[in-house]
Amino acid sequence: MTALPTRKLEAWRFTDLRQISSTEFGAPPAMAAAPDLPDLPFPRFVFLNGTLNAALSTAFAYAKPFAPVQEQGAQPMALINAANAKDGINIEVPDGVDAGEVLLISQASGATPFAFHPRHRVTLGQGAKLTIIEIDKGEGVYWQNALFDIDVAQGATLQHFRLQQESVEAFNITSIRARIAQAAAYEHFTLTLGAKLSRTEIEADLVGETALAHLNAAQLLGGAQHGDFTTIIRHKAPNCPSRQTVKSVLAGKARGVFQGKIEVDQIAQKTDGYQMSQALLLSPDAEMDIKPELQIFADDVKCSHGATIGALDEEQVFYLRSRGIPEADARQILIRAFLEEALEPVTHDASRAIFEDALESWWGKQ
Repeated sequence: MTALPTRKLEAWRFTDLRQISSTEFGAPPAMAAAPDLPDLPFPRFVFLNGTLNAALSTAFAYAKPFAPVQEQGAQPMALINAANAKDGINIEVPDGVDAGEVLLISQASGATPFAFHPRHRVTLGQGAKLTIIEIDKGEGVYWQNALFDIDVAQGATLQHFRLQQESVEAFNITSIRARIAQAAAYEHFTLTLGAKLSRTEIEADLVGETALAHLNAAQLLGGAQHGDFTTIIRHKAPNCPSRQTVKSVLAGKARGVFQGKIEVDQIAQKTDGYQMSQALLLSPDAEMDIKPELQIFADDVKCSHGATIGALDEEQVFYLRSRGIPEADARQILIRAFLEEALEPVTHDASRAIFEDALESWWGKQ
């Protein structure tokens, strides 16, 4: 099997996978605890320990059979996924079709450590639309190494909203590769609350004029959790905007990572790329590593990046307390306001409600 990447690789400098390499993972158990399915009237794919469960899933008109593929790239996690993938979704939406919403739910549990490697493919035809609401949860020690291959054709729009709420003993590494054609859009948001160690890595290629990518995330971590959000946006055509806003709230000895790279080819004039990472450290032992990068070969572009790391403003906390608001509630109000910018692109009501409920659950555990 392809070796796991190490911190000697620049892209993995802040995330150490020795916890995974030192754990002996077996095959996934045949049974898993029944998931708590959201009460939403959408078609759904339900995976238990990495295998599609037909009884809990429902029909979706644009679903195709799972088909393993030969991995052509050199990305280590993608090679590991290709060598071990046994199941995944395969969605193909025809030209001009609004396919609505679909749920993708992963539930994992087992008595001993195990690993599974879902491989998902999503293809949208010209002018097509789709919203994917993904929820990852589980119990115990396991490793989910998922990969998405996404192709958004001319004029199509894919919204991809993820809630990563895995077991705090688990490992989650999700790789997403998106190809976005002319006048198409890929809108992504990940809320990371779970896993002992997690990494979401997105590569988005803007290959047609006026293609758009929004890659937003929020990480709320405590204890000894480690969360990594890494992106590469490649502007390969003119007049393409991209936006990235990542907010991290870190308590205890948690560690957050954001690596964001914008590449602008010489042909990609009139590029408009924006990137912002902000972190709130709620503990003196919390840590945030931020690495923004711009690689620009065009001369008529507008690209910017920014980063801030700090603590809650105690004057603001005092102001709220002076109005009769308990200290815990005052801090929650300020943290929630801090996260608002990252959540702004989630205009889909059902997805927004799922994230709001997850945030409320997180507050209650702090």
